[in-house]
Amino acid sequence: MNSKGLGYALAAYGVWGLLPIYWKQLQAVPALEILLHRMVWSLFFLVVLVWVAGRWGRLRAALSDRRTLGLYAAAALLLSANWWTYIWAVNAGFIVETSLGYFINPLVNVALGVVFFRERLPAGQWAAIGLATVGVGYLTWAYGQPPWISLVLAFSFASYGALKKIAPLGAAEGLALETALMSAPAFALLIYWQASGVASFAARGAAVDLLLVGAGAATALPLVWFGAAARRLPLSIVGVMQYIAPTVQFLIGVLIYGEAFDTDRRIGFSIIWLALALFTAEGLRRRRQARLRRDRP
Repeated sequence: MNSKGLGYALAAYGVWGLLPIYWKQLQAVPALEILLHRMVWSLFFLVVLVWVAGRWGRLRAALSDRRTLGLYAAAALLLSANWWTYIWAVNAGFIVETSLGYFINPLVNVALGVVFFRERLPAGQWAAIGLATVGVGYLTWAYGQPPWISLVLAFSFASYGALKKIAPLGAAEGLALETALMSAPAFALLIYWQASGVASFAARGAAVDLLLVGAGAATALPLVWFGAAARRLPLSIVGVMQYIAPTVQFLIGVLIYGEAFDTDRRIGFSIIWLALALFTAEGLRRRRQARLRRDRP
């Protein structure tokens, strides 16, 4: 196995898993303001990455294509919804529920692949999706309402991924275009708040300012590392490692911030974890069979 690829994957998923601690340090700042800073500073960071990688040509060509701009505008809206929901939920004390969203996300990805890209699933993975649906249904019954935070995170990010599947740009320049589309109104609103004296930036101390600026690197770097890992590792390994981030988030919520994990949550989460284990095992089995068929003389 490629050790450098493994290191990149661990770095990406590790940072994504630890992000709740980062956002908690900004708990005094409204979630919307954090989101706007994340957009603006991510753009600065990504512009540097695109420039260093020499990919300005592809980005300039995309700016003259209406279909491409529309595609990335829709992706930007979905990503904004995902980012805002996640930041708000973490600082409102729902880290465990955010982790559930990212546990469910791979199964939603597959479901969207079947619906929109006519991908075929083996019976075992259909059973995993059905089992996960039972888990979400149990949590809905137990608490009297669906786990909205988890579902919004799972479906917004899965829909974002589906759009990226047909998007023409690479990861860095694509995210740069999305953040550029988001950052124009974000920057205008931040300037307005700053002029009105209601902004948190430059009002809550240097530590808060540095964390708001650092949100750009915290957003862009894991995406770069993930791209580097995906080029060096088998997809089966990347697929299994994706559960590192929500697992770390879950442990942070329960062990560090003392969020509730009562009997109903244990039952609902256990059903979904069983579904993920079944889904992953079936995927690994099919890839192993495919490899054996290729290697057969």
